[in-house]
Amino acid sequence: MAEISYNATGRRKTSIARVLVSQGNGQIIVNEKPVDSYFPRETLRMMIRQPLELTGMIGKLNVSAKVVGGGLTGQAGALKHGIARALTKLDSDLRSRLKKEGFLTRDPREKERKKYGQKGARKRFQFSKR
Repeated sequence: MAEISYNATGRRKTSIARVLVSQGNGQIIVNEKPVDSYFPRETLRMMIRQPLELTGMIGKLNVSAKVVGGGLTGQAGALKHGIARALTKLDSDLRSRLKKEGFLTRDPREKERKKYGQKGARKRFQFSKR
């Protein structure tokens, strides 16, 4: 019998995570590497596990993900978003709890573009009166 799995997409900044959640023993694999070796900082690993801990599924599900684009923090945020979306497909009763914590909301913050006549997005060139 084929095992049942649920897939979802999570996004943050320029990162996109394609997440596959299935029954298992709590393994998290990111780009064919264990989560501990892919994300070196403990804070990022904690961030990824938050939706699983909130729903009480931390040791019951295997998570497999492909993450592209952005940096490690954006990728971790995208992965968290994708896991939360996959959990709602698994059990629709979890949706209210995940939504209340803000895990289902896509973080809209992006890098602001540089403007012409300026050094960056907001910073101006140095002004000289004389």
